[in-house]
Amino acid sequence: MSFRVTFDCLWCGTAHTCRGSDDLEGWAQLCPDCVGKAGDNGFLRFRLRQALTERGAASKPVGAVAPVPAAVAAPAAGTAPARAADTDAEMLAYYEARAPEYDDWYLRRGRYERGPIHDAAWNAELDVAGRWLDGLPIGGDIVELAAGTGWWSPLLAVKGDLSLYDGNPGPLDRARERLVAHRLRAHLHVRDAWAEPDRAVDAVFAGFWLSHVPRARLRAFLAIVRRWLKPGGVFAFIDSLPDPQSSAADHPTPAGDLSVRRLADGREFTVVKVYYEPGELEAALSEVGFDDATVTTTGRFFLTGVASAGPGAAG
Repeated sequence: MSFRVTFDCLWCGTAHTCRGSDDLEGWAQLCPDCVGKAGDNGFLRFRLRQALTERGAASKPVGAVAPVPAAVAAPAAGTAPARAADTDAEMLAYYEARAPEYDDWYLRRGRYERGPIHDAAWNAELDVAGRWLDGLPIGGDIVELAAGTGWWSPLLAVKGDLSLYDGNPGPLDRARERLVAHRLRAHLHVRDAWAEPDRAVDAVFAGFWLSHVPRARLRAFLAIVRRWLKPGGVFAFIDSLPDPQSSAADHPTPAGDLSVRRLADGREFTVVKVYYEPGELEAALSEVGFDDATVTTTGRFFLTGVASAGPGAAG
């Protein structure tokens, strides 16, 4: 991320102007208050480590290494959980900041408009995905993980007793408004998608979440879903296909299972974005104890998947 003299803080949104080109705040795009909180926050530590590297690369001769303060030093080699926590923290920060504009993606508004032909195809496939979800024979106690702004929640709330979970409060506020507008009820709570289940339920749904699960952690996450479910319970999901017209017009092309996402105010975040193949997901589901896994596509933009929990315990 390049240096900025003036910016809105990536974490809290506060406007800040730097005193000079060496200010770490301008490289991290974090206000001084948030820089001071880096010891307690994975996302802030992640941004400071990146900023130190970028500032050092800009100011040092080739081959020189900028020193990294101990408070924000990179974890030792092999500490994958710490690196995963940094990635998760940046993704949480991104979706909290994006909550006010998230539905523009679904509705093809503003930066997500891609012309009448592409938008018509998008709308048609979004309708196919919605009718697919609406037609699933699920009911009882239903959990929606990483629910975001609740685009799919009204379809689930009419089927049973819905619990809506997301890692951020901002998107859940919008999900609540959507449910109220439909005169529907659900239980809404801030809860990480990776948290262990607190009960066994009849169905779990995840919309556009599996693509944010790194390949190395896919089976671990699916095993958590399996532990949510009663024997015979249903896991259903909708997710993304790698169409270049799917994202905002000013988003760079994803690469290496990562995507740089830009908000309307110019703030940028790097998030995990993995475009899984249907067969890849079917195999992973079967490996962790699901039966009858079926993953199909709507054509260009979406994939839909459903599987039932087998009778054995999940690993």
